[in-house]
Amino acid sequence: MIIDLGKFIERERPYWDELEVMVRRIEAQTIWRVDFEQAKRLHYLYERASAALARTNTYSSDPDIRRYLESLVARTYGVIHTAPRRGRRFRPLRWFFGTFPRTFRRHVRAFALAVAVMSAGGLFGGVAVAIDPDAKGVIMPFPGLKGDPSERVEQEERAEGDRIEGFRSAFASMLMTHNTQVSILAMALGFTWGIGTITLLFFNGVILGAVVFDYIRAGESMFLAGWLLPHGAVEIPAILVAGQAGLVLGSALIGRSDPNPLKVRLRQILPALATLIFGVAILLVWAGIIEAFFSQYHAPILPYWLKITFGCAELGVLALFLALAGRRGSPGAHGEE
Repeated sequence: MIIDLGKFIERERPYWDELEVMVRRIEAQTIWRVDFEQAKRLHYLYERASAALARTNTYSSDPDIRRYLESLVARTYGVIHTAPRRGRRFRPLRWFFGTFPRTFRRHVRAFALAVAVMSAGGLFGGVAVAIDPDAKGVIMPFPGLKGDPSERVEQEERAEGDRIEGFRSAFASMLMTHNTQVSILAMALGFTWGIGTITLLFFNGVILGAVVFDYIRAGESMFLAGWLLPHGAVEIPAILVAGQAGLVLGSALIGRSDPNPLKVRLRQILPALATLIFGVAILLVWAGIIEAFFSQYHAPILPYWLKITFGCAELGVLALFLALAGRRGSPGAHGEE
């Protein structure tokens, strides 16, 4: 096949000029500032120039056009594969208020599944304690939860002085460390094709459901809400997001309806996993501080209505944050900035 070189150049030259202008602008930047639409246009022009180069190599004997296109394609390849890393700065606030909630929403189906699994565990735990009160001895992880709820409430409300005075910071640190370990485990168990993550979420749901039913049955709903809501409004969703990350990992391993090789699938979800688990860590830091410095103080020191209101406000703010934050930003290929 012989091409009309003059017509070919006349038709393609505007695209080459546009690509050259984009490449020159990107090369002059110290920070990658190409939005999603510009990146798509750059990719289209790059593919078109590459196809033109292949045609001139095959059918044209004009060395000047061939050298020009070789240089243009090489420069474009360079900015595509190196510009995002050159001079790129990590902006913590932009990441937390933009990348994290966008990544959460991108994988919201996995979060919904995590909620369903934990809810099923909660229902199972509540029914188990309702049918067999002795099941508390097996289900409850801490000795303080195995006794009578009313006795514990009376003891907490009559306690004199500050039970954790002098080691509140250490207690908060212990809570953060423990909960973060559980969260990392929930994500890591995604390597079992998600089965381990589901099991862990279900087990935590069983404990939560058993505790909730036990206190409600004893008529201590107000104490329960005032005790759990201030920190649980953030801690429980954080654990669910960690489970979400584990389920995303498990789905990538299974690879259903995704023809890409396993290495490619894992590489694609790695930024999302890192974003979700670091977001969880930040949420758990807040939850640990609240649990140590606020949740442990009961009436008459802190009225239950105040603690419940605070917990509901936290839950509302967190829900709005995950649902709305970062909507004005332009996500990258994997929701990373």
